[in-house]
Amino acid sequence: MNKKTIKTLLVNIAITFGLAIFFLADRILKAKALNLEAPIELIPNLLLFNLTKNYFISFSLPLSGPILNIFIVLLIIILAIYLIFLIIKEKDRKLEIILLLFIFFGALSNLIDRLSLGFVVDYLELRYFTVFNLADVMIVIPSFWLILNNLKIKK
Repeated sequence: MNKKTIKTLLVNIAITFGLAIFFLADRILKAKALNLEAPIELIPNLLLFNLTKNYFISFSLPLSGPILNIFIVLLIIILAIYLIFLIIKEKDRKLEIILLLFIFFGALSNLIDRLSLGFVVDYLELRYFTVFNLADVMIVIPSFWLILNNLKIKK
């Protein structure tokens, strides 16, 4: 193996490891939240670790039900197909691939909750604002990054 191949392999392993850590951390925190007896104050008067059963979509926006589940499954399938295409055909778009992988695994984690529990487990409560989970962060931050990156490219 040449140096470039080894470097590419190591970068891919690091990205995979990073994705796995975020995904597993979210799954573990959700399991902890489901067994939580009382809220835990993480940052006084600002951030709580607290179970909230979210029957809606991100940040508790009021959309729910079987149609939402079907829509989410279809979006994840479309995203998976697009990711496979990018990985095979567009290897030079590494940043986009990484961001989409974070979105994919964040959406997958929330979908696992939705299909197995009937709701998404949210556990990070920002006082006076919203309740969310690490999977939501894995979806929202890369989404904004993709939007900003695409706006920058078009200028």
